[in-house]
Amino acid sequence: MRLLKTFLCLMLLISLGACAKVDITKTSEGYFDPTNPASVKILKTVPEEAYTELGTVTVSGFKSSDTAKMHNAVRAKAASLGANAVILTDEGLVPLGWGNYEIWATGVAVHYN
Repeated sequence: MRLLKTFLCLMLLISLGACAKVDITKTSEGYFDPTNPASVKILKTVPEEAYTELGTVTVSGFKSSDTAKMHNAVRAKAASLGANAVILTDEGLVPLGWGNYEIWATGVAVHYN
């Protein structure tokens, strides 16, 4: 019975780790040409430049050690809307057990005017 519980917990952790995703919901009118994902900035504060908000960003399921992967996934999704930057407004960790955590974040994708 203990082996079965251990196996089920392990499978749950593996399945949770495979669910990393970035969702962007377009909130702006109009269209901007896609940008290069490598040029999309990840910001923690509001930029001084004037900007148009393109959409909301929701991130979940990335391991806490995969912050760079998370940022690159956000850049790729936001670039398709024409974003120059993503402002992360809130972030946190979800405990998975055994000292493992997942990152979650929310924010907005923006295009500089």
